[in-house]
Amino acid sequence: MSNVDIKKIEDAVKMILEAVGEDINREGLLDTPKRVAKMYAEMFSGLHEDAKDYFKTVFHEDHEELVLVKDIPFYSMCEHHLVPFYGKAHVAYIPEGGVVAGLSKLGRAVETIARRPQLQERITSSVADTIMEMLSPKGVYVVIEAEHMCMTMRGLKKPGAKTVTSVARGVYAEDEVKRREVLSFIQMS
Repeated sequence: MSNVDIKKIEDAVKMILEAVGEDINREGLLDTPKRVAKMYAEMFSGLHEDAKDYFKTVFHEDHEELVLVKDIPFYSMCEHHLVPFYGKAHVAYIPEGGVVAGLSKLGRAVETIARRPQLQERITSSVADTIMEMLSPKGVYVVIEAEHMCMTMRGLKKPGAKTVTSVARGVYAEDEVKRREVLSFIQMS
């Protein structure tokens, strides 16, 4: 939290509450600016972290077939409205030369990249590009499914609508059979 100006966030929240006509001295709101500031520091912690760090330690295993971690839960904040969106990520790669990462590192990369004011499309690409750069696999495929509160609470007002994004790199961009294979595994319950 040392990179986050908590006081500035608190002042901004007070200004927002006053701007919408609230009494910032009302009992229920007295600590709200402090709580929001702490929440933002946590929710935007990815701004001060690099997902590539998770892939500095790798393992060598005689495995050059699909590795898939699916249903990785995440949450983020829409950079257009600063309201949450949340869902699950499915991250697959095919190791090259037996270079594999710890499975939890895929989830940590998703979490770090998501914890920024963000777009779903950018999370999808950033996760794939990070894995391509750090592991040099034969291919990476990332699918993200998310519900956006900016479509649920305002505007369109369609709760339950999901947005799906995908990114294919390497062999997944070139080989339709490989893409279909990984999609079939993602769809398995």
